[in-house]
Amino acid sequence: MVNNKPPEGAEKPDSKKALKKEAKKAEKAAKKAEHKGTFLQNESSISEEGDVSSGKYGNLPLIRSDTTASIRKFTYVKELNKSLSDRIVWVRARLHTVRARGKQCFIVLRQREFTVQVLINVSDTVSKSMVKFSSNIPKESIVDLEAKVVEAPAGVAACSQREVELVATQIWVVSSSAPQLPLQIEDASRPEKPDDEEGLNIRVNQDTRLDNRVLDLRTPTNQAIFRIEAGVCRLFREILTKKGFVEIHTPKIIPAASEGGANVFTVSYFKGSAYLAQSPQLYKQMAIAADFEKVFTVGAVFRAEDSNTHRHLTEFVGLDLEMAFHYHYHEVMLTIGDLFTEIFKGLRDQYTTEIAIVGQQFSAEPFTFLDPPLVLQYPQARKMLAEAGVEIGEEEDLSTPSEKLLGRLVKAKYDTDFYILDKYPLAVRPFYTMPDPQNPIASNSYDMFMRGEEIISGAQRIHDPEFLTERAKHHGIDISTIASYIDAFKYGCPPHAGGGIGLERVVMLYLGLDNIRKTSMFPRDPKRIAP
Repeated sequence: MVNNKPPEGAEKPDSKKALKKEAKKAEKAAKKAEHKGTFLQNESSISEEGDVSSGKYGNLPLIRSDTTASIRKFTYVKELNKSLSDRIVWVRARLHTVRARGKQCFIVLRQREFTVQVLINVSDTVSKSMVKFSSNIPKESIVDLEAKVVEAPAGVAACSQREVELVATQIWVVSSSAPQLPLQIEDASRPEKPDDEEGLNIRVNQDTRLDNRVLDLRTPTNQAIFRIEAGVCRLFREILTKKGFVEIHTPKIIPAASEGGANVFTVSYFKGSAYLAQSPQLYKQMAIAADFEKVFTVGAVFRAEDSNTHRHLTEFVGLDLEMAFHYHYHEVMLTIGDLFTEIFKGLRDQYTTEIAIVGQQFSAEPFTFLDPPLVLQYPQARKMLAEAGVEIGEEEDLSTPSEKLLGRLVKAKYDTDFYILDKYPLAVRPFYTMPDPQNPIASNSYDMFMRGEEIISGAQRIHDPEFLTERAKHHGIDISTIASYIDAFKYGCPPHAGGGIGLERVVMLYLGLDNIRKTSMFPRDPKRIAP
């Protein structure tokens, strides 16, 4: 006989206590559902009988490029100013913040780095239902808003568009955000200060930012950073093109390590192996040997360095150039120096707003430079460091702390954050670097620095195949592994020099930021390969 009697002490299924518990649970679930998104319903279901705002708010159908949809002319948030006062405009933007207060709802809309305040107020044409609907839209949702532009005499301090605010007449959700955000845009946008007397210095840590990069990139600061970065890339191209350079595109899958065999990523290539390019150097030089005279390239560079520092990435954007010269490699070195000067001028003159936005969150001293740029010889740098108590050997490279100290000394003496250091010791440069003909321990090579950190390493290359072979053997390199490199110079090649620039590092240092991951949209390092 089967015993269906419940265990002693258990509640009966139909007991009043159990029923009451289930009812409370259902009520709680209903409230949660309402809070999380019951506003996303069809237009017909939103409208209530007697609702004066009927047909003026709700959730738009999924936009699927339907040619029968009504076409509206939208105004950019950055264009909202007093000249548009009393005009009715349509704006499509993200809901940045929302705050309900009785019969009013205050919204801040954000479009890139620009924000504007919106008032939705119960009136003859705006219903309580529309205000309630608006107050329940999740932050970061994309909305279409019809509104009247109204002058704000007292100003709106919290928004970029301070002169005006919007009084909404329609609001439609185009794309709804999930109600729970892994980070708050307001928190990710807060100014970073070493000390906060009120203890309100809320920060979003770097891993949280990078794990949720799509959200993090929406902050006004990140919008500004990556527009500045695009500006550096554009200026690099424009300036060199005007100087007669030709843009080329070089392979990123190569048959041999481009810089001696270490620190490369090996990839499976059909029945064999290949490598991801550490540098476009060989191909730049081959283009010079092919009579292109002046070339540059912009592309990914890969370094398999297990380096977890503030300025290294395993994949970054390289701005590389190579140039033939007539008599002296300084023709190239000074061309690169002038390139940087022109880039700095372009950023200063064309990206004032973006630089100011970044400075509001990450404060830094304005970047300074000289025109023409300062050029120091390596012995001068050693002397300056020695006077500061740091001894560097004649054939010794500068350590990172020594570079930073030298940057501070140069800044104090010459008032510049950018300078060129020429005539590096031959012993610390690659085998293909041309030795100095007057000084056996020096080389025809140079580094350039921003705020005390190296941003380009360059040199005159050895363009004679026999001399190149000799120098490779001197460095203990197996000639068979670089045969294609040496062969590139067998049929005559003009003297040439060049260098490679790390785009992300340039932007980091120009803005005075503390970590290169802030200037890499989706950074790759030894510990991160996603998103």
